[in-house]
Amino acid sequence: MKRYLKDEIGDTAAYMKISIVIPALNEEKRIGRLVNTLWTLESGDGNLHEIIVADGGSRDATRREAEGAGAVVITCSRKGRAVQMNEGAESASGDILYFLHADTTPPQQFDREIIRAVSKGAGAGCFQLKFSVDHPVLRFYGWCTRFKTTLVRFGDQSLFVTSANFQKIRGFDEELMVMEDQKIVGNLKALTSFALLDEAVETSARKYEKNGVVRLQFIFVVIVMLYYLGAKQDTLVHLYMSLIKM
Repeated sequence: MKRYLKDEIGDTAAYMKISIVIPALNEEKRIGRLVNTLWTLESGDGNLHEIIVADGGSRDATRREAEGAGAVVITCSRKGRAVQMNEGAESASGDILYFLHADTTPPQQFDREIIRAVSKGAGAGCFQLKFSVDHPVLRFYGWCTRFKTTLVRFGDQSLFVTSANFQKIRGFDEELMVMEDQKIVGNLKALTSFALLDEAVETSARKYEKNGVVRLQFIFVVIVMLYYLGAKQDTLVHLYMSLIKM
C-alpha cells in the first residue's frame, strides 16, 4: 500500500506521478549510477513513476547503462538539451515533469518536496544548488541560488513543472542551444507560481575544475549579460564552445 502524507500534501497532490527526464550525451560513466541513486532517494510514497533518459546520439554505452538501472531510453531526433528535454517530455506520462542533468543529484525524498510544493499551488519550481567540491567560491555561488531572481535560475538546479503548464508554454525553446533554462523559467513565472525549495541538489564541479572557478563563472556571467542584451544564439554558442573546456 502506498504511504501518503495527506495531511501534508493534500489528497489531490498525493496521487500525482513524477516523470524524471534526463538529457544525456555520452554519459556512460555516470548515468547508470545516477538512475540507481534516484530510485533510492525517492521517498517510497509511490510518486516516482518513471525515469526517462533522452539520448542525443551517444556513441558509448549510455543506453545500456541507463536501461540496466531501470530507465526508459529514447533516441532523440537531434542533440541539444532543449530538443532532448522536449522529446523526453513527449514520451512521459507523469503529472509532473522533473528535468534533471546527468551530473546532478537531487536531495533525499526529492519527490515528496516536489509534491508538497505543487500541493501548495506551485505550478513549477526548482531546488537550490551546491557543488560536489567544497571550495569557498563555489559555496558562495551555491549560496546565491537562494535568491528568487531569474538571473540565478539555471538547469543545474533541476526544474519541475506540471505537465499541463509545460504544454501551455510549449516546452523549451528549441532554437536555443544555450540559455534555454533562463527562458523557460521566465515563461513559467509569467504563467504560474514558481517555487524555490529549501533543499539543494548537488551538481558536479567538473567544468569548474577544468576551466578555473573564477574564470568559468566570469564566462557564464558574460554569456548571460549578452543574452539579455539580445545577442544572437550563434554568438553565444561560439563563445561557449570556444572558451569552455568540456
